[in-house]
Amino acid sequence: QVQLAESGGGLVQAGDSLRLSCAASGRTFSSYGMGWFRQAPGKEREFVARISWSGAMRSYADSVKGRFTISRDNAKNMVYLQMNSLKPEDTAVYYCAARAPSKSEYDYWGQGTQVTVSS
Repeated sequence: QVQLAESGGGLVQAGDSLRLSCAASGRTFSSYGMGWFRQAPGKEREFVARISWSGAMRSYADSVKGRFTISRDNAKNMVYLQMNSLKPEDTAVYYCAARAPSKSEYDYWGQGTQVTVSS
């Protein structure tokens, strides 16, 4: 069982940066793949970034590639999403998610943190 809690969202202007944090509980956190997703008003939730249990493999949605960076600190049970050059279209609720080893679906989700980017 993994519990997740996001923080770090807020209201920023276009071009600004934000770093989202996800605190995870559970002894097996270091074995889980982690991901960030987002959901804008009136839209479906979409994938943003993922990172493997070791941090060696990362992937990003095309819309954020080159601007966002996902990272993790297994010693602290933390996952981060550094967001640079933010755009108004990045406005959404951002969710942290955990995927158990050998599973394809994300089983555990945080409550989300709001990111609003003004133009």
